[in-house]
Amino acid sequence: MSYYKIDNLEQYFKHYNKSIREPRKFWGKVASENFTWYQEWEKVIEFDMAEAKIEWFVGAKVNIVKNCIDRHLARKGEKTAIIFEPNDPTVEAQHISYNELHERVSKFSNVLREQGIGKGDRVCIYLPMIPELAIATLACARIGAIHSVVFAGFSATAVAARINDSECKMVITSDGGFRGNKTIDLKGIIDDALVNCPCVEKVLVAKRTNSEISMKVGRDQWLQPLLDDASDNNVAEIMDAEDPLFILYTSGSTGKPKGMVHTTAGYMVYTAYTFKNVFSYEENDIFWCTADIGWITGHSYILYGPLLNGATTVIFEGVPSYPDFSRFWEVIEKHQVTQFYTAPTAIRALAKESIEYVQKYPLQSLKVIGSVGEPINEEAWHWYNDHVGGKRCPVVDTWWQTET
Repeated sequence: MSYYKIDNLEQYFKHYNKSIREPRKFWGKVASENFTWYQEWEKVIEFDMAEAKIEWFVGAKVNIVKNCIDRHLARKGEKTAIIFEPNDPTVEAQHISYNELHERVSKFSNVLREQGIGKGDRVCIYLPMIPELAIATLACARIGAIHSVVFAGFSATAVAARINDSECKMVITSDGGFRGNKTIDLKGIIDDALVNCPCVEKVLVAKRTNSEISMKVGRDQWLQPLLDDASDNNVAEIMDAEDPLFILYTSGSTGKPKGMVHTTAGYMVYTAYTFKNVFSYEENDIFWCTADIGWITGHSYILYGPLLNGATTVIFEGVPSYPDFSRFWEVIEKHQVTQFYTAPTAIRALAKESIEYVQKYPLQSLKVIGSVGEPINEEAWHWYNDHVGGKRCPVVDTWWQTET
């Protein structure tokens, strides 16, 4: 019996009880049957609760990006991995296949290595929701560099604090970003931040808005020419199960933001498993999480969870109110989204607008709708269930913290 896929409530309780009674056997079976390992583990889990020290798949060797991309190529190379829906709805969406993603991540990995980034180095990524954000993140993980993605709405002061805390050697950013009818000067924010960041040696700049920006000689380089010259032949770094995968900072709402370190193998197995089962993912579904990759939700359920399952994931650059409040529903209809995952804040904001914005679209492709961020209030849940899910889609109500 496979523990990886839950088909009904009876099976859920069976698997859940097994995971509680025999966690080593349960997670060992999930891990060995569903992922590619360079070397299997000596122990599934070791923990010291007094020290809050927990280690998963002790002694195993793995690369998460090999599991996200390479192992799917033989069967799913031409399948769409990422649908990029740009801010401007009149601009055509991009469909990036697993083969193309492999090529682009390999090239980016080689650029990072050529620029002096290696295993264990920290890289700050400050990009809008464009394909380069996903590709940069995966390229870091492929070569064993530790990514620290900072949400591209943070100020220069907030960015500098995060860069200095994790001692990033490199920043990856863009000339700017689009947000609704506004253009954000991301490079200017990075320039201001880096006045106080002596640890940063290189800045790679992606072109997005074609804005006029200043480039510091010896530090800043345009990304595209480097990618154009890079080989697409790249061997993934062999990582220890407990090697750090990324640092992600808490929001700072309860004091100084704290850098949370997530390690490789435990995170890989759990995000893949939860994605598969919380959303009842099936082959050829189209999954859309509206979060930003700069948050833990985006890391886990835009990037790693879907790609580990060979799924198609939507990356959305825009906002729910542009060009009008029907944007979410238009995108669902356009791409025939099957699982839609958004925040109670967005649901409440959209519920205040005319119901006609939703009613314009049948939304019959939807199978599961989800809520994430804070716990959802009853009124928003009913509006979401009635008008978006049509009272026929399960509402998966999830919330957690960056550190869990």
